[in-house]
Amino acid sequence: MRTAATLAGLALAISVRAQTPLQILEANCGSCHGAAQMGGLDLRTRDAALKGGKRGPAIVPGKPADSLLMKAVLRQGDVQMPPGKAALPPGKAALPPDQANALHAWIAAGARWETTARKSEPSWWAFRKPVRPAVPAGHTNPIDAFVAAKRKENRLTAVAPASREALVRRAYFDLIGLPPSPAQVRAFADDPSPDAWDKLVNRLLDSPRYGERWGRHWLDVVRYADTGGFETDVHIRNAWRYRDYVIDSFNQDKPYDEFVKEQIAADEIWGVDLDLEGAYEMPKHKQKLIQRWLGTGLYSIGPMAAEDTFYGDQYRAEWQADAVDVTASAFLGLTFECARCHDHKFDPIPQRDFYKMAAMFSGSEEREVPIVSRMAWVEYTRHLPRELMVDELKRKVQLLERRTRGREQTPAERDEHESLLRQIGAAYLRAPKRPDTANVLVHMDKVHDTHVLTRGEWKQKGDLVQPGYPSFFDQGPPVRDRERRKALAEWVASPDNPLFARVMVNRIWQGHFGSGIVATPNDFGRQGEAPTHPELLDWLAVEFASRGYSIKAMHRLLMGSETYKLSSAASEANSKIDAGNRYLWRMNRRRLEAEAVRDAVLAVSGELNVKQVGGPPVAVPLEVEERNGMRDAQQWAVSGDPADFNRRGVYLYVKRSFRLPMMEAFDAPDAAASCARRESSTIAPQALTMMNGDFANEQSRRFAARLRKAHGEDRAKWVAAGYQEALGRPAAAAESARALAFLEKSSLERLCLMWFNLSEFLYVD
Repeated sequence: MRTAATLAGLALAISVRAQTPLQILEANCGSCHGAAQMGGLDLRTRDAALKGGKRGPAIVPGKPADSLLMKAVLRQGDVQMPPGKAALPPGKAALPPDQANALHAWIAAGARWETTARKSEPSWWAFRKPVRPAVPAGHTNPIDAFVAAKRKENRLTAVAPASREALVRRAYFDLIGLPPSPAQVRAFADDPSPDAWDKLVNRLLDSPRYGERWGRHWLDVVRYADTGGFETDVHIRNAWRYRDYVIDSFNQDKPYDEFVKEQIAADEIWGVDLDLEGAYEMPKHKQKLIQRWLGTGLYSIGPMAAEDTFYGDQYRAEWQADAVDVTASAFLGLTFECARCHDHKFDPIPQRDFYKMAAMFSGSEEREVPIVSRMAWVEYTRHLPRELMVDELKRKVQLLERRTRGREQTPAERDEHESLLRQIGAAYLRAPKRPDTANVLVHMDKVHDTHVLTRGEWKQKGDLVQPGYPSFFDQGPPVRDRERRKALAEWVASPDNPLFARVMVNRIWQGHFGSGIVATPNDFGRQGEAPTHPELLDWLAVEFASRGYSIKAMHRLLMGSETYKLSSAASEANSKIDAGNRYLWRMNRRRLEAEAVRDAVLAVSGELNVKQVGGPPVAVPLEVEERNGMRDAQQWAVSGDPADFNRRGVYLYVKRSFRLPMMEAFDAPDAAASCARRESSTIAPQALTMMNGDFANEQSRRFAARLRKAHGEDRAKWVAAGYQEALGRPAAAAESARALAFLEKSSLERLCLMWFNLSEFLYVD
């Protein structure tokens, strides 16, 4: 009988025979030192390998000890390859011993290069085009088949399904970010029809609240904010138009490829025409063009320091770098920003590729433009004298104040001052409304050259580069001036782009299961996490494309699986094998995000305002301590309509230099960069916010008033209704008894505050 050691030796021998040295090089080095030529090194031919890169020859035939390639593989010196193995001790090969030995023997024998070696696919899984894999047998839903196969492989057993009450609460928060009412819970729990679940999912997908929920997920990814950040934190007047464009796109179930193309190059692909056609209203097809154009607002909402505008080249360099970063992060799931200053250390992205991508945006710029017809703009200018009147009256006030500075205002001067202020107010109300504008991408008169910037410094210009695609990918359509972004958009959203569908289905999966199949949604490169279910990810990517890139279709597919409907209950046996639930033997229990916490409190108190949607952001009143924490409190213009204060969290003013304390406590993202996945911390300020904060206490009073209005002074009904409203389930006998005992010593308001602070309120099973 063969021992384990014998079998291991046999496997080693087979693997050595199975992989030639050239195949080892291609599999482990080809993605970075092939077409990408990182560090100037190309290992696709013998001549190129002997020539080497910036550090000299990679191979010295007959002398493995002198060959830089072997030194890198054995991690001897400062060059250690393949990358991402920093934990290994020096001298310990990052490759398996059989592969390291095979390379050593090959170089010692003269490094013969087989010219017949065929070109294979990229070595890194994410850079290979997904192919629909065979679905394991045994389950109707392919998702369940793939997940069950992985569970079986890891000796795991799925827990029982979730209760119907838990499922309806899960579906509501997943799709619309709000809790179900007691009536909605009962309607689903009591529905015996076999399609009850499908009807619930479809109803939620048809709700306008769906776009608000999933639009917020996307806004995280594209680093949405209403201000530029840094010390000056300039206000971005029309950022909200992009936010509304995103929400509308999700509600319409706009095909994802179309959604992406609109954001990169709507003006170049579909054109923009604001001319009227013999009527006062803009034709509907032209209104659609404008809505598409608003998508390019993606490139107007990034962080921006006002001082960058001192130099045109500096501003353009920073803007183009941000454009490359957000394009790569959001649509490709790659970290391009590392290559701004140097060749990427882990992925095959040389610095030159970063600037080739940056050149795709050369000739374009962000600009505030009218989005109304020419006639509407001319009508506005006809009434401009009324606006000029306001300016002239303001000048009179300033002259009066300057004349009286340093002495008392006489009675006549005081009357004149008050009269001028009243005139200003009246004139302002009569002034014409400024026509609608938007911050979008337009073409510049001059297309500026793009250079490789040494260490990313805008003053240190290196080689001139032309617009192009990352060298490790198949090349896209021809790039023409004034259509550069069009070519980029078509390449990004091409079915042949191996990352395009994978990255988005991974984001959708994360939205439902709490973690993506790839746990690093913005990094599908070598430093990112490997997929837990690679075959399932590829199957979903192919399926997404086959369903016309319908995001709602993917929701139905994922939520229709038995995997999605599992309980979040623990299992001691499973936990010993897979404590992190990587293989989905249960549903992940998740804490609500900051906006969902706030919206849920408002929904339960009965104060949530869902009638007002879209429009400029809402700046809610701040507490004294919050205003004192701002650099300039005058930059926080509180909204004039108190009804706005109770609108959904997605409409709140997002100021990069100041996050609302409640939002910050519950891990709202820093909009300085793309947020692929929100943190879910447990920190003391969360409890302090929910127990002592003005918002939570005010809403607990509103909740108590709601219960009193519905049930008078019947304490038992307060308790029963409170549990149903706050937690979506009836109270257990022991819970009712404790709540009634609490009311003997405290108030209904304090009991309502307690419900808001329960883990069960803040978490979804």
